[in-house]
Amino acid sequence: MRKNGLIILLAFAFPLMAIAQTTIGTSKLKWWQDAKFGLFFHWGLYSVAAGDWNGRPYKGNEHFMLYERIPWKIYGQTLATKFDPVKFDADVWVKMAKNAGMKYIVITAKHHDGFAMYHSPSSDYNIVKKTPWGKDPMKLLSEACKKYGIKLCFYYSLGRDWQDPDVPTNWPVKGGRSNTWDYPNEDKKDIRKYFERKVKPQVKELLTQYGPIGVIWFDTPEMITRQQSKELREMIHKLQPDCIINGRIGNGYGDYSVSEQKIEGKIDLHPWESCVTLSGGWGYNKYDSAWKSPELLIRQLTETVSKGGNYLLNVGPMGNGEFPRPAVQRLAAIGKWMHINGEAVYGTRPWHIALEKVEGALLSDDKSPSKTLDKNMVDVLNDVTPKNIFPEIRFTQKGGNIYVFANSIQTTELHVKALGAAYFKRIRSISILGGRRVDWKQQTGYVTIKMPKKKKGSINIYVFKVD
Repeated sequence: MRKNGLIILLAFAFPLMAIAQTTIGTSKLKWWQDAKFGLFFHWGLYSVAAGDWNGRPYKGNEHFMLYERIPWKIYGQTLATKFDPVKFDADVWVKMAKNAGMKYIVITAKHHDGFAMYHSPSSDYNIVKKTPWGKDPMKLLSEACKKYGIKLCFYYSLGRDWQDPDVPTNWPVKGGRSNTWDYPNEDKKDIRKYFERKVKPQVKELLTQYGPIGVIWFDTPEMITRQQSKELREMIHKLQPDCIINGRIGNGYGDYSVSEQKIEGKIDLHPWESCVTLSGGWGYNKYDSAWKSPELLIRQLTETVSKGGNYLLNVGPMGNGEFPRPAVQRLAAIGKWMHINGEAVYGTRPWHIALEKVEGALLSDDKSPSKTLDKNMVDVLNDVTPKNIFPEIRFTQKGGNIYVFANSIQTTELHVKALGAAYFKRIRSISILGGRRVDWKQQTGYVTIKMPKKKKGSINIYVFKVD
């Protein structure tokens, strides 16, 4: 009798335990999944170079130390002595993110060049010790984030470090992304030494010096072992139990997946994030003129959230601490749109469909301006997000409402098949965000919504709230 009772009890207990674990994981991610929109900063010594090395344009953008095979001491000495961002203002950076509608920021605490962009007690190769500026921007950013209610998150290059002698890589071939000009013996490199000497101490510093951290955003796990990923995750959660970890911690130990310079092809209810550049590259390069239009950027945002993802938009600040003017202009335009339409983004989830094509629209298959570039630079110039503008309809949902994004519609009426009476019975009202109720009519095959008159200078993306 007792044995049977125990079996019955366990039969109920195991599902409840599983539900509890799922709930805990979901609740920790909830702020992030509701936020939907973040700002990425790639800022480092490469920002000072700004596209030139030895009087000529370099190749490899923020990876140019690798592509130009520059000894780390020369790279560090040359650029660190020039790094004096007198126009850096943490308040301006964070306020710009907030005004653009972002809820969190992610900044490069250490990129592949191995240079710490914060005060790192475990490594003198850092911005406080090696630059004439001598300040810790992470401390200033943490104060500004607290002031404006923005989550502070740190990027950390995990399996690549061109300053450390013990970092082997295996992509795309053995040693393919290693510093083999300073440290040519790839077989001698011991990633365990690097992990203990640099990774663990620096990640601990980032989690103990700046208050609550929203996300540790790892990059390029490369040859990090399963045990090391596990150990790192345990350490992070011991120091900050609520900190989220992206999938690039490696070996399946992350909380969400990352799509770099692309957007998932269909609805995915697992947590994921698309990180995309405002222009062609991640770090600032004065020769980079491939700036995406505000309309294209907002279309990418709506596409991402309609499929269940977060949109992390990157800007490369200049070496002096300012944002490039095209970035400022685009963030301001996005912010103006988000001020009206953010309700259809924040806290939403995918509807049963993400996209409805508009009849007669010409869809482009040209998704990659990088197709003709050097294949060896695919980790630098890898943007395969859609670039063409064409009419489309996208959807999100929240509560009892469906949000209909009318993207780049040129006609005076919008026909939404998914809301037709044959498929969808209960529509109480339809209104436009930032305005009043609109004229609409439900028929068997579709709902007809009267489009607003386009305002000069406005972005041609309107959102209808269906109750």
